[in-house]
Amino acid sequence: MPHAAPYLADSLVFDWRKSSFRSDWIFSVATAICLGAGLAAGHPGAALIAGSGAMTVGLGAKQSIDDSRLLPMIFVSLGMSLSTFFGMIASHESFVLVILAALWGFGYGMLSKRQAGYSWVGQQCVVTLLVASAFPFSVKAAAVRSLLELAGGAVQIICSSLLLRIFGQLKSDLVALGGYIRSEETEMRAMLAEAFRSLGRGEMQDAALPYSLRLAATLGICTEIYQRVHFSSGYWIPMTALLVLKPGLVDTVSRALARTLGTITGAVLVSLFIRQLQPGTVEIAFFIVLFAWLSYGMINVNYGLFTLFLTAYVVFLLSLANMPANLTAERRAFCTFLGGAIALSVRLVVIHHRSGSWSQ
Repeated sequence: MPHAAPYLADSLVFDWRKSSFRSDWIFSVATAICLGAGLAAGHPGAALIAGSGAMTVGLGAKQSIDDSRLLPMIFVSLGMSLSTFFGMIASHESFVLVILAALWGFGYGMLSKRQAGYSWVGQQCVVTLLVASAFPFSVKAAAVRSLLELAGGAVQIICSSLLLRIFGQLKSDLVALGGYIRSEETEMRAMLAEAFRSLGRGEMQDAALPYSLRLAATLGICTEIYQRVHFSSGYWIPMTALLVLKPGLVDTVSRALARTLGTITGAVLVSLFIRQLQPGTVEIAFFIVLFAWLSYGMINVNYGLFTLFLTAYVVFLLSLANMPANLTAERRAFCTFLGGAIALSVRLVVIHHRSGSWSQ
């Protein structure tokens, strides 16, 4: 059992000192506002989109860029909006979506050598691209959805800055935003130039490059498979692969196990709950906010339990749009298992064929 401990760390290790339930109600307020406004206006779909944007942007408060909790929230709000637009447009052509998913994944991998806040923003942009690809809308409809997601993010940023009493910092961060964007653009160009020079020399001196290439290949494969399973929630296959594939084998196995167990458990429990009690719209909205809050509070405690609460949040969120809870849960469980298995397989294949010039 001691030998198995590292592989089960994300499932069995609970650091309750890092729980933050008492303070994280702040980030649930924006989700509640977006849901309430959308439902009151008679547009549950808009409520779903804006509420989802607010929830994800709230997770950015767990990150930091130059000691600012707001900068990751601002960057991810903008990045998610753009990724939503491109994901919806690209999904009309399978080949284009595969290329975009691989490019987004490569970019996220290269950001892994930057501050953790930037890396997290990159990860969420890839996730958003994949989620949006399940909805192949027109340019106009894609723009509307992107703006709704941006609006949800803006509500979260404003609410958080007011409730945390850091509105002055928000103004400072917005003023400095242009400089940050130009600086990161320059840094990313330099990293890509060095990566291509390394590839041209047949070297892998950049520590982030092998990981970036693994991500690109894995996402390309998983996205192609997702396009062939012919159900909308198939995007969980590449999304799971993205979230569990780590630079090291032990970390990949640990994350894959925790993600799979948490997703399956959450999907089964919530689908049984909805089937038995058949909650109404108001009750569903309440549970969306509840599980968003629980997800915030558990993110740094235990990844498996965080995934369970996040899965419950997603199933309730989609129930708001009248998507069958049982079918949603079953498909997500299957896609999570498949995505995790593919990510682990890619990692094992790379290890099997490793050579001295490639950093593992």
